[in-house]
Amino acid sequence: MLCVVPYESMMLEMMTLRSSLRNLFRQKARTAMTLASIVVGVMALIVSGGFVEDVFIQLREATIHSRFGHLQIYREGFYANGVKDPYKYMITAPEEVQIPLAAVPGVLDTMMRLNFFGLLNNGKTDLPIVGEGVEADKETKLGSHLVIIAGRQLKDTDVNGILLGEGVAKSLAIDVESFVTILANTPEGALNSVEFKVVGIFRTYAKDFDARAVRISLPAAQDLLRLQGAHSVVVSLADTLTTDAVAAKLAADLGRRGFEIKTWLELDDFYAKTVDLYKTQLAVLQFIILVVVLLSVANSVNMSAYERVGEFGTLKALGSHDWQISVLIIVENVLLGLIGATLGVVLGVLLALGLSAIGIPMPPPPNSNVGYTAYIRLVPSVLLVSFAIGFLATVLSSLLPARAVARVPVVDALRQNV
Repeated sequence: MLCVVPYESMMLEMMTLRSSLRNLFRQKARTAMTLASIVVGVMALIVSGGFVEDVFIQLREATIHSRFGHLQIYREGFYANGVKDPYKYMITAPEEVQIPLAAVPGVLDTMMRLNFFGLLNNGKTDLPIVGEGVEADKETKLGSHLVIIAGRQLKDTDVNGILLGEGVAKSLAIDVESFVTILANTPEGALNSVEFKVVGIFRTYAKDFDARAVRISLPAAQDLLRLQGAHSVVVSLADTLTTDAVAAKLAADLGRRGFEIKTWLELDDFYAKTVDLYKTQLAVLQFIILVVVLLSVANSVNMSAYERVGEFGTLKALGSHDWQISVLIIVENVLLGLIGATLGVVLGVLLALGLSAIGIPMPPPPNSNVGYTAYIRLVPSVLLVSFAIGFLATVLSSLLPARAVARVPVVDALRQNV
């Protein structure tokens, strides 16, 4: 006796599943229409989510590999007060930072930077500039997203060479091979000027930065300012995703020595604001697609269910309970949701791969002069969310019709067969 109920329950489940599969293939046109709604919705979510993820990745890498590096290390207090008194927070012994960094896994390289403000003169007019003294050969390796639009990259051997931002070159009508003069204040308050030869003109993702930025070699900057040392040590990592872990590990050691660490994300709030904007837009898009799929599927399910009222009346006349009719309808839509969401994911992945193979030319984003080629990233979390939305929308849309049809009196339901 103890085995009868489980056996009967199992047989009922198998019969319900079999009947549901039979009904799906019997209603071919209705099933195809419902599947199309689910598949298109899931594909749209995968493509849009992959596109947004690509925006995040490309903007992140452009931020890191054109300006900030993965980490920057300063004397404690420089980030908050360095603009007022930049020479108070100099790193005069770089080995204090570089030796601990050498022992950290994942650190590719370190490079020093010396920041300064000054005037750039082309022989006719002056332009306020923000300058960086850099270790040129190391910066070339880091700056894979810094685009040289004229001339070439700065080299360590360019003692008096200078790289100009695109906006600087346009403002002063300067070309490669031209000579310019930088006028800057030394820490003691004296004015010093040095002549430089333009070796290249660069462009980053940030238009405002290009309108004021110049780069010279670190020794040239030290000679211009009449000092030694640097303001920051820039750190390049093998994997961007390890940035926070490396920063946390270094903070404990270097913090005791009077240094502070900033990640690229802390240095560039534009990226964080862009991510927040796109995530909000994607959430709205996901909600809209969920509603569209829900309404489309609900319409198909309603029509299918009410067209079969006579069939359900016959089942009830043969002894089926209301709950069994509801379960039958829900199981049909569970199967429909599984099939539709799975097809949507498979076709969405294929579409994403196809679009990525071709590439999507994109115009420059706001505050940038640089266009780029977008791709559709296949992100596991996006695939999972897309599948879940397609599946849940189908199941949820079946609940009300299942309840309503199951409660139709047997006599009224049988009249539909006439």
